[in-house]
Amino acid sequence: MFKQSHKTILLWLFFLLVFFFIWKIMTQSGKESGEISYDAFQQAVEAGAIAEITVKPNQEIQGRFTEEGAHTYGPSGSEEFTTSGPVEDLVDTLVITGAKVTFKTESDSVWQPLLITWLPLLFLFLIFFFFMRQIQSGGGKAMSFGKSKAQLLNESQKKMTFDDVAGIDEAKEELQEIIDFLKDPRKFTRLGGRIPKGVLLLGPPGTGKTLLARGVAGEAGVPFFSIAGSDFVEMFVGVGASRVRDLFEQGKKHAPCIIFIDEIDAVGRHRGAGLGGGHDEREQTLNQLLVEMDGFDSKDGVILIAATNRPDVLDPALLRPGRFDRRVVVPTPDIGGREGILKVHTRKKPLGHDVDLSLISRGTSGFSGADLENVVNEAALLAARRNKNAIEMGDLEEAIDKVLMGVERKSAIISPRDRKVTAYHEAGHALVAKTLPAGSDVDPVHKVTIIPRGQALGLTQQIPAEDRLNVTRDWAEAKICIAMAGRIAEEITFQQITAGAAQDIEVSSQIARRMVCEWGMSEKLGPLAYGKKEDLVFLGRDYTSHQYRNYSEKTAIQIDEEIHHIVSQQYQRARSILETNRDQLERIAQALLTYEVLDSEEIDVLIRGEDLETFRQERNAEREKNAKARTPKVGYSTTLPQDSEDSGSVLKPATASALSTEN
Repeated sequence: MFKQSHKTILLWLFFLLVFFFIWKIMTQSGKESGEISYDAFQQAVEAGAIAEITVKPNQEIQGRFTEEGAHTYGPSGSEEFTTSGPVEDLVDTLVITGAKVTFKTESDSVWQPLLITWLPLLFLFLIFFFFMRQIQSGGGKAMSFGKSKAQLLNESQKKMTFDDVAGIDEAKEELQEIIDFLKDPRKFTRLGGRIPKGVLLLGPPGTGKTLLARGVAGEAGVPFFSIAGSDFVEMFVGVGASRVRDLFEQGKKHAPCIIFIDEIDAVGRHRGAGLGGGHDEREQTLNQLLVEMDGFDSKDGVILIAATNRPDVLDPALLRPGRFDRRVVVPTPDIGGREGILKVHTRKKPLGHDVDLSLISRGTSGFSGADLENVVNEAALLAARRNKNAIEMGDLEEAIDKVLMGVERKSAIISPRDRKVTAYHEAGHALVAKTLPAGSDVDPVHKVTIIPRGQALGLTQQIPAEDRLNVTRDWAEAKICIAMAGRIAEEITFQQITAGAAQDIEVSSQIARRMVCEWGMSEKLGPLAYGKKEDLVFLGRDYTSHQYRNYSEKTAIQIDEEIHHIVSQQYQRARSILETNRDQLERIAQALLTYEVLDSEEIDVLIRGEDLETFRQERNAEREKNAKARTPKVGYSTTLPQDSEDSGSVLKPATASALSTEN
């Protein structure tokens, strides 16, 4: 890259030097080009106003006037002049008047007229050529702006199949029809059926929509055109529509094939969006895409697959039957899907004897496929940094903590008082989460730490025992109660509160407001929805409709009172638990100050009043005993180990939720 930029600078310097040289020649030529008529020249000779002349073979005369003659005969008072004509009859007069006469027997070099005439044209041509090369090197292909930028993946390149895609079995089943049609179209057309023209993959980011589309192409064994929605639109008007036409023409030439458009919302948004609407390049591109999807027949064997995580912004004309006939939801994987994804990503990685992917999958609730791949990659990097020969369970657990909570800031300088406040704050969260009644639907505590991570001084990590699909009232109230416990622990210990509970207060207020306004969990206000969701201006909505209230001022006061009542009720509930179990709060806080990190089992030991150091020694001895009984393995079997209960991992069923003390 450096060499290329160096050459470009040298080339521009060369052009500047050539331009300066041409300008110098033309400037000097302009100074010498004071042309006069031959009659004026004869008069000047007779008047003795000529100082010297040079006669060239083609009767061209260049000369210089005397100082007095320049004022009389010189063009614009210039001493130098040029003319042409015979001088034989004037030589004697010139000699008598004292003029110097020189005859040239050879003509001037041919280079000067060539430089003056042709070099400017050559210079302009070189600049034009260089400009075109720069555009082409930038990927624009100056003479082919309207050509599609789609990448063609054929059979000679690395093929991806459904074996490389895990965790989304239902989506793969939906797309199996597309594969069967591309392999054997007659199977469907003999009964008059029509295969869908387009398939729209919907789902959150990182769930594997692009991998799923490539898996379809790999299974079907057909060419796969891949392009991003943003590649259609350029600064030149009409380029997007031209590229859409070219893309579908290429698809028909390579039929049967698959055309995949990633992030189609870049060109498929609602037409007339924004304040004032209007027709722009993106809308023209969308119109051409709609026409092309209507124009090609399913018999052509061209299947269009598109992916987006914003289906709400797509134009309705794009979603109607006949264009995108089928919508396939690609959700965040469940516990079984996460285990399958982990098996795919650890297939070619050496794993330690203590690794149990079923526990890892339970500990990563809410993770997408991309998140899980990142966890495995971070674990591999951690193991390599520690010069290990395999990825161990501890590496995977630390990678999960790093992804969830950020990197540990062990070097952060924290005063003893702030460290103590953080310990009691996190101990309050953990104690209330552990001592709430069993029917409170509480997510189990996984880990408590006072080591700073990210922007937090401490964290209490809770992990649901299973994937949570519904929010119950008990869970919401318990969440508020646990969030308030950190602030209360500070208050009853130090008789003072800090700003460390700011995030806890914000989370509690949001949950209480949703309980009242969205979930209908308020006995006073009943099962009604209050407030209208904000409409987005770029979708063409009215800009005055954001935060629209569809309730009266009286109801607004009741909503505020009910939110305050819910939070205050759980605040007092947490205070009661902490005041009743003050001894356990002290033990947990002191243990955090000593060990900095406590897991769920260790917190249970402290609540029971047992000795933590003795428990740690016994557990480590048991783990070493279990580790010796295991045999190392490389890779991961498709079946779970028989002794997964004794895996030696402290990872419990998992979470993406954490309560923190912020700076």
